[in-house]
Amino acid sequence: MGVTIGDVAAHAGVSKTTVSRVLNGKGEINKNTVLKVQQAIAELDYVPSARALAFARGSTRTVGMLVPDLAWVYSGIVQSVVDTLEAEGFGLRMLSVSRGEESLRSLGLKVAAKSFDGLLVIEPEGALEYITALHEASLPIVLIDDRFRRPGFPFVATTNREGGAQAARHLLESGRRRPLVITGPEAYGCTRDRLGGFVDAYAAAGIEIDPRCIVWGDFQFESSRCSVERALADGVEFDSVFAHNDPSAAGVLAALHAAGREIPRDVAVVGFDDVELASYTYPALTTIRQPMREMGEAAALLLLEHVRRSPEAAASRIIPTSLVIRGSTQQPHSP
Repeated sequence: MGVTIGDVAAHAGVSKTTVSRVLNGKGEINKNTVLKVQQAIAELDYVPSARALAFARGSTRTVGMLVPDLAWVYSGIVQSVVDTLEAEGFGLRMLSVSRGEESLRSLGLKVAAKSFDGLLVIEPEGALEYITALHEASLPIVLIDDRFRRPGFPFVATTNREGGAQAARHLLESGRRRPLVITGPEAYGCTRDRLGGFVDAYAAAGIEIDPRCIVWGDFQFESSRCSVERALADGVEFDSVFAHNDPSAAGVLAALHAAGREIPRDVAVVGFDDVELASYTYPALTTIRQPMREMGEAAALLLLEHVRRSPEAAASRIIPTSLVIRGSTQQPHSP
């Protein structure tokens, strides 16, 4: 059995009524008493029923958004969420887990105090179990781009596997038969999906990718640059590179330029995500567009449906990727 309001009251040395008043923000309560109750909630990891709190206090017209440390990567999602919520008359409260367990305890206190009506999550590592517990306690939650596995609550994701296949088909149509793949972190579901779709598309064309041409990466510019340098030094033959995100692809371009390889004549390069950087590399980067803004809008609207207890609320949504062709795979036409 989970922690109850009675457990919190006993731990804080107050009555259950006092705990309830702190949770619901009702009545005048001594500041020291409030602090004792909040400390008890944090120490016991108490997760109150969001449904009961909503009934007691009504809507805050505010949505929380939990983001990982590298929130800038998801700026398109965040801006779309802000725009969508604003149009619906809701505000946004940004949260992070940069301090690990301390941040999760702080999140628990904010849920306990009913600081927001629902939670959007760009999944921070190690927090899924805690977030699931909040959902099971009736807090409306929507996960954006789950990287590991399908959660037990609503999510908005994209077609990572099909995106990998789109990259492969484009390279195959361009006559590229010897690709080098710079992946993302091996533990990420999106990495496995992007690699699986890419490898399967080449297999369907009768081409088995040399295991030496699959390099596990970390989504970072510098490591990708070094990976390409090592491949060149080791004499690995490749006529194209599929990098699992755009910063990695930028690192690939840097290494190829330094080695005197002409892009795309000697080596074609495809990235993934279509972040702003992709338009400003030289040459501009062909990439698989992950629909960040559409995902943010869909997630915000889906969460509001669940906050409003709409009977038509969808379980989840999948928004497809698309290929964006630029100069890193396509030679400019001569005048």
